[in-house]
Amino acid sequence: MSMNICGAPCCWGVDDVKNPYLPAWETVLKEAGLAGYRAVELGPYGYLPVDVERVSGELAKNGLAVVAGTIFDDLLSEENYENVLRQTEEICALVTKLPPLPVHEGQHFAAPYLTVMDWGHEERDYAAGHPDRAPRLDERQWGIMMEHIRGICERAKAFGVRPVIHPHAGGYIEFADEIEALVRDIPYEMAGLCLDTGHLYYSGMDPVKWLGKYAKRLDYVHFKDVNEKVYRDVLKKRIRFFEGCQEGTMCPIGKGCLDYPGIKGILEEIGYSGYITIEQERDPRNSDTSLRDVKESVSYLKSVGYEI
Repeated sequence: MSMNICGAPCCWGVDDVKNPYLPAWETVLKEAGLAGYRAVELGPYGYLPVDVERVSGELAKNGLAVVAGTIFDDLLSEENYENVLRQTEEICALVTKLPPLPVHEGQHFAAPYLTVMDWGHEERDYAAGHPDRAPRLDERQWGIMMEHIRGICERAKAFGVRPVIHPHAGGYIEFADEIEALVRDIPYEMAGLCLDTGHLYYSGMDPVKWLGKYAKRLDYVHFKDVNEKVYRDVLKKRIRFFEGCQEGTMCPIGKGCLDYPGIKGILEEIGYSGYITIEQERDPRNSDTSLRDVKESVSYLKSVGYEI
């Protein structure tokens, strides 16, 4: 078993490409290189240009490769489906032309991955972390979203890119019952899982238990940590998920409440090999402290036995 730690633009506050305060993508790649990463995610569609030559040049300058592209969009809407398929094609066309990462012995599928997340529903955004009050899709709506996910996966597969479904706080695939339904309806031959330790915790699940539960479907992992006090305060408010992140829900790894030695133990127990990406959602207006926080996360993970 071997694992390498990667980075993601959300550590610099990059989640909404329309946010006027986002740092330049070149700055994010530069600081990711300074943090010692060997690979990064592309971030949300439209942040990095879909330009092989420009992206390749900046990656090479900073000693980086790409571990995953991202679909972070409304997966339910029929009106948005063609848009999501177009994003899938453009992302996959880009990442398959970039230098590949090494494949670890025991790694289920080679990177780069296509990380697929549902997003864009205000009624669920305000209910993030609240399984008891979050509105749920009915059987017909769930079937439509599963059909859309299968379509995305088929497009990615045509490019040779492995899709991984990422349950995300504030979307329609968040809570335990929804993850179980997803696994029931999307066969592993079509897509794996990307489980995120912070999102699992935020949404009422024990990361150690759930990483173990879906070991055979776990192709890719996200790490983050949660400031327990801020998290509990945020849950008392009517607040969107990323508004809570702006208040400091997510913190450098090792400074929050998640048990990273325990998480390392379960990953070793299940024989997970491959790539793990650090995330720390934040307000991009505070991205001047991103490199500091990323370095703290990296240093902590190294101190408990992880490799960059």
